[in-house]
Amino acid sequence: MADRPSFEFATVSAVTDRVWIGGDLSIHRSDLARQQADELVEHGLTHVVDCRSELDDAVRWRRHPAVDYLNHPMDDAGQEVPDEWFDEAVEHLQTALLDPAAVVLTHCHAGVNRGPSLGFALLLAEGWDPVEAIGRIRSARLIAHTFYAEQALRWHHERTGTPAAQRRDERAALTEWRRRHPVSLRHVMGR
Repeated sequence: MADRPSFEFATVSAVTDRVWIGGDLSIHRSDLARQQADELVEHGLTHVVDCRSELDDAVRWRRHPAVDYLNHPMDDAGQEVPDEWFDEAVEHLQTALLDPAAVVLTHCHAGVNRGPSLGFALLLAEGWDPVEAIGRIRSARLIAHTFYAEQALRWHHERTGTPAAQRRDERAALTEWRRRHPVSLRHVMGR
């Protein structure tokens, strides 16, 4: 695996060299938003899945027509996430990753929940063990809580026809991992 990039301007974290998660382009400063987008493209970004329902960056990405931008909205209200939401986005991202040069970003507003949760679902679909996937996401982005990880795991189990015993073991392992690695509110609140 190539070295994972780090970013000066973008609020993005590289989970792998080809799968990134994070927050949005600056909504208050258009000059910073341009710097962020430029930086991401310079590091190889080819596909963006924007999970926000509250905003849409399609216009901002027009400066980079080679970047495939998909607005795939989900409220961030703790609701049950429909399987179709995971299906559509993960299929889009897996198709993108067939190109060995593709680099994908799943993001939401702050990069705490929706973007990381979709990134988790993608890693599961790519064959990652659930605990390894959540651990890699958290090590890449300390504020990533991935509130919808359990729903992504349920979706993955249904999609793959995972046997009942394995489902129980993986759910228990994810629950135990969360118990041992709680998100620090200090990190989430930026303090």
